[in-house]
This record gives sequence, structure tokens and C-alpha cells, in this order.
Amino acid sequence: MHNLVYLIGRLVSDPELKTSENNKNYTTITLAVQRNFKNADGIYDTDFLKCILWNGIATNVNEYCKKGDLVGVKGRLQVRKYEENEETKYITEIIVDKISFLASKKLENES
Repeated sequence: MHNLVYLIGRLVSDPELKTSENNKNYTTITLAVQRNFKNADGIYDTDFLKCILWNGIATNVNEYCKKGDLVGVKGRLQVRKYEENEETKYITEIIVDKISFLASKKLENES
């Protein structure tokens, strides 16, 4: 069995480097990924997907990426659950193993 995800999308906000309780660097980014088909109104819908990056990958993304940059990620899906008001809630997120910096929004606007 395989749990493998590839995504190409734009960063919704600037990454912020954080440190876990175990002293590991991490960052959480949200990717805006446009669907490849139009909805009933003739518009492309966009999915906003939460991605978690650890250690060196998190540090590099924090240093080199900004809101609007186009990136490609390779990772795996993870589903976590928690209790809130006696109700079980689920969160689906992508744990990123590799990231590729594809285009800078700033550079695209300059050309």
C-alpha cells in the first residue's frame, strides 16, 4: 500500500518557523491548489490544503518562500482526530517530504 501525494500550488501566507516541544523546527503552510475542471458556474474551484514541514525543509521554506510563491510538494496524507465539545473532529493534512520552489510571485510580477 502507498500513501503518496503530489501537489502544485501557491502559498496562501508567509511561512513562520516554529519549534516543537522536542526542539525540532517545523512550519505549517497552506497551499491553494486549483482544480483542473470548472464548476457549474464556469469557474475553477480552489482547494486550500494544510501542509506540515519539519527540520531542514521547514527552515528552507521559511527562508526562501513568501506568500504567492508557486511550489510543488511530495508527501503523505495524515488524518488526526481530537475531541471538542464531546464531538470527534478530524483534520486531514499533508506531511511534506520534499518541496520544489517553482516560481516566485514577486519575480513573475516584475517580468
